[in-house]
Amino acid sequence: MTLEGAHPLDPPADPFEVAQAAAADIARLTGVERHDVAVTLGSGWGKAAELIGETVATIPATEVTGFSRPALEGHVGTLRSVRTPAGRHVLVIGARTHYYEGHGVRRVVHSVRTAAATGAKVMVLTNGAGGIKETWSAGQPVLISDHINLTADSPLEGATFIDLTDLYATRLRDIALSVDPTLDSGVYCQFRGPHYETPAEVQMAKAIGGDIVGMSTALEAIAARQAGMEILGFSLITNLAAGISPDPLSHEEVIEAGRMAEGRISALLAEVVGKL
Repeated sequence: MTLEGAHPLDPPADPFEVAQAAAADIARLTGVERHDVAVTLGSGWGKAAELIGETVATIPATEVTGFSRPALEGHVGTLRSVRTPAGRHVLVIGARTHYYEGHGVRRVVHSVRTAAATGAKVMVLTNGAGGIKETWSAGQPVLISDHINLTADSPLEGATFIDLTDLYATRLRDIALSVDPTLDSGVYCQFRGPHYETPAEVQMAKAIGGDIVGMSTALEAIAARQAGMEILGFSLITNLAAGISPDPLSHEEVIEAGRMAEGRISALLAEVVGKL
């Protein structure tokens, strides 16, 4: 029982018990007992849900325990159960809570923990992000090979020690490369946001080994590893990062780059998911 105005994930609640309750809601509302793969659709990746397979059910995320209404344009706020031509069930998450919304890490990673509780063994995380490599261009999809967590936070609580070696699984990246051998890859840096990075911060990210800058994904990937899932990460380069590009950054630019690339990258994602 929670106090009036409290959220189901607020302490002293056990976030894993809340994820189990959410998974039970999804099974009841979709009629699908368990899912094999989960996909979180970030900015620009939304059409993939239509291409992965046959939609069995679409439900508002707010009807599932612990989920919040997305605060960001470009995120649709639904959960969808899709059956692939091979008969596997994919949970498509169009409801992402970003760290910068200030709700705490538990709510940021709740969708991932819920996906694991539905039975999913593979977590595909996608996002729209800024590129540091000057050879990249807006609308280009890249694989995430590793990440640097610059939020100064973690979804792990207490003395919980999780190995993050090969966090973004080489096996899954090889599958993606079998679909499109031209895919480049890079290290993703998650900043706290919601402001875009300064040119100096982008140069810092570059100096410490980063290739991509954004405001999501890393915390979710850590939670997915804790839950025992394999992780595949994709970034859509929506713009060159501050100082790499001479032009000021805007959210409208991100949305437009995603809209222009959506058909192509969604088809790529759907084909990759079909092989997982």
